[in-house]
Amino acid sequence: MLLLKNNPMKKIYSIITLCFLSISISGIAQETEPKTGHTNTKKFKQLKEEFATPNSQHTASGAPGVNYTQQKVDYKMDIILDDANQKLSGDESIVYHNNSTDNLQYLWVQLDQNKRALDSKSPDIKGGGPEILYSPQKFAADFIDKPFDGGFNIIHVKDAKGNDLSYKINQTMMRIELPKPLAFGKKFQFQIKWWYNINNHVPQRDRSGYEHFDQDGNNLYVIAQFYPRLAVYNNVEGWQNMQFWGRSEFALEFGDFLVNITTPKDHILNATGVLTNAKKVLTKTQLERLEQAKISFDKPVIIVSQEEAIEAEKKNSTETKTWNFDAKNVRDFAFASSRKFIWDGMAVDINGKTVMAYSLYPKEGNPLWEEYSTKVVAHTLKEYSSYTFDYPYHKAISVHSKNQGMEYPQICWNYGRPRPDGTYDDRTRDAMIGVITHEVGHNFFPMIVNSDERQWTWMDEGLNSFVETLTEIAFDENFNTGNLPKDIIPYMDGDQSNISPIMTQGDNVHQFGPNAYTKPAAGLYLLRETIMGHELFDYAFKTYANRWKFKHPTPEDFFRTMEDASAVDLDWFWRGWFYTTDFTDIGVKSVNQYRVTSKPTQDIIKLAKKYGIPVEQIRPGIYLSTDPETEGEPKTPMDIALLKDYIDTNYENVADAEIPGYFYEITFEKPGGLVMPIIVEYTYEDGSKDSKTYPAQIWSKNDKEVNKVVASKKAIASIQIDPNLETADVNVENNVWPRAEQSEFDKKKEELAKE
Repeated sequence: MLLLKNNPMKKIYSIITLCFLSISISGIAQETEPKTGHTNTKKFKQLKEEFATPNSQHTASGAPGVNYTQQKVDYKMDIILDDANQKLSGDESIVYHNNSTDNLQYLWVQLDQNKRALDSKSPDIKGGGPEILYSPQKFAADFIDKPFDGGFNIIHVKDAKGNDLSYKINQTMMRIELPKPLAFGKKFQFQIKWWYNINNHVPQRDRSGYEHFDQDGNNLYVIAQFYPRLAVYNNVEGWQNMQFWGRSEFALEFGDFLVNITTPKDHILNATGVLTNAKKVLTKTQLERLEQAKISFDKPVIIVSQEEAIEAEKKNSTETKTWNFDAKNVRDFAFASSRKFIWDGMAVDINGKTVMAYSLYPKEGNPLWEEYSTKVVAHTLKEYSSYTFDYPYHKAISVHSKNQGMEYPQICWNYGRPRPDGTYDDRTRDAMIGVITHEVGHNFFPMIVNSDERQWTWMDEGLNSFVETLTEIAFDENFNTGNLPKDIIPYMDGDQSNISPIMTQGDNVHQFGPNAYTKPAAGLYLLRETIMGHELFDYAFKTYANRWKFKHPTPEDFFRTMEDASAVDLDWFWRGWFYTTDFTDIGVKSVNQYRVTSKPTQDIIKLAKKYGIPVEQIRPGIYLSTDPETEGEPKTPMDIALLKDYIDTNYENVADAEIPGYFYEITFEKPGGLVMPIIVEYTYEDGSKDSKTYPAQIWSKNDKEVNKVVASKKAIASIQIDPNLETADVNVENNVWPRAEQSEFDKKKEELAKE
């Protein structure tokens, strides 16, 4: 470190800063023709025009306001699973609480199963040619089988007194007319009785249905989106009554559920909520094992064994039993049932609270599922809780289901099936671990932080994929998450006609997976690792999660909170990464090396002549010159007497080694549209390295290129931009200086391409 002495500094000024700078500035003024004006198109323009205006419900800070409200919906349901006929029947009583300040004339109910109705319009919106490859099952389903009649059959809709209510079904939505407007603070109770045919989910990879096992003749049911459910009425859009076309999922209100599910007596079932009659539906042995699982924090306990499941497969009971569940403050309900289920579980300590991690799987899932599933559930609950809030429910269940990956409160369906002989490869194992982590993680986003999935898919899938990435790396530091910035490069470098901004409604998105999952996750990872740092990002992200748990956030609430809690202006990042399809491409355009000299450079001499200043009047100074060294010129800055005298007079304990001897002017260019920090790794001639990150704001004045002067005590041998692939840079060829020598083969290939 250079230490200034206490004596007054000698006022030695360079002619560059005192004389010619002022002359050059004053000399700029000259007559020019007026040019057409322009609007603010800067990449650092604030997002005030794009964002919704803050109000007393959704504030400018991103927090819920003093007047924030949301509805509540409670359900009581009696469900019958008819395994013999693959039919589901339900009788539900619904209490709708109007907490808004609006009077409601009608209620909108979602009928997701109508996607499978004979008159469904969902298949008609799909275009494109034939599949490249069909399984026999898929071929038969597409071209041979009669259309499946899987829509709701509504038996009646009645009020609490048994009077018929008028209703109108519009595809997957049903409008129920109210006898009189429902005022603020009032509630309305009504009943819907219904049934539908359960679909085989395997051919079409549906979210709900059954899988049939020919070998033993049994079915495995994963049942979701199975009951008429109230749509969201909120203070942003009113009724969220967009049709369910099959991809963009759903927005739902929180409420309490009392659900009774009748199944064959030999089935094992689990569902959202607390099982309140375990003593009636489980054997004494199963109950004892369940109690053991509740105190086993290190490894899963088998509650229903594989041997017991195989024995159950051989029977087909015609008797029934009813499972009772009580779920508080959840936004949905789902269940899984089969006589094929093996069941294991273990306790998880979430900051002193015991939460149960469970898995249900047939023998076809073993040995993979017994080894990994419940352990992954437990790990996921711990990691997600550390980045958001303590998991508030009493359990989380992972259910084995072929070709599935779908989430509901406290329960989810996950793929990952070994070969018939029980063997599996690393790819199958990692895919299973990844999907379990992802789907269990959805308990946090959007099952608790309850964003509108039908509108903004990225708010649940993208945020969840980001935390999934951190969780998978914590499970295995070498885990291939597929959600890092480097993983999104092929997508961002692709055909622009087939790319949508992240801020696009889910049904209108091109390349759904990269758009809704990978790009948002990679962007948030980039924010955390490269732009904001762990401490600032984690605090802001946790703030968002806690502000909006059990509430309905909008994109603006997320964007604003991340800035509000960190004091980091991120509008430039949201604009580029979320509102455009721009890509990152930052490179080294040129490098000029300078040496110190006491003689005026040719540039100074030319400038002096331009303004009529005799060369001999140029004051002594220290110049940086690109001219090659000549005999008698100084070798180091301290060889210049003027500088040496200044240092000796004004500093203490200065060694020659502390004075930089190498000076470089580096021009960075940005052919890509995205603004990003410039991450530079300097390698010196002695093999040592140094890194420097220039903040994204370096592009605020010039969006095309910027210059930086680098002074060093050692000669720079090479320069590398983004050496760890942190910014999703689509072109790494311009990231290196000096440029790699092109082979004769590559030169020839390039020539042929031009021809």
